[in-house]
Amino acid sequence: MFGRIKHAVDAGAIDDDVLATAARVTDCNAAFFDVAHEFNGCIAGCHEVLRRQGLFEGVWCLDPKEGLSPGQAAQIERVMKLYPDLGDDAFVAANRERWLS
Repeated sequence: MFGRIKHAVDAGAIDDDVLATAARVTDCNAAFFDVAHEFNGCIAGCHEVLRRQGLFEGVWCLDPKEGLSPGQAAQIERVMKLYPDLGDDAFVAANRERWLS
């Protein structure tokens, strides 16, 4: 992806596929970092992705008042299902046991 973007920028023409990918990444980031709630669940959102991948046992934060915002888990679920090609679930699954041992 980086190579495609660099080539497009160098050529002075960013194609529709790159622009569509940018929109998809923005949608994911909004869910993970909790844009809808002024980033209140940003740490817990990242923890939730890692929990779903089997790397974390929960979404706990140092501040016990921090956590997922209302509806954030559903938004994370939505983008992970809608854009599986943007995730690294297969890479994590292939390496998780080695990392956690």
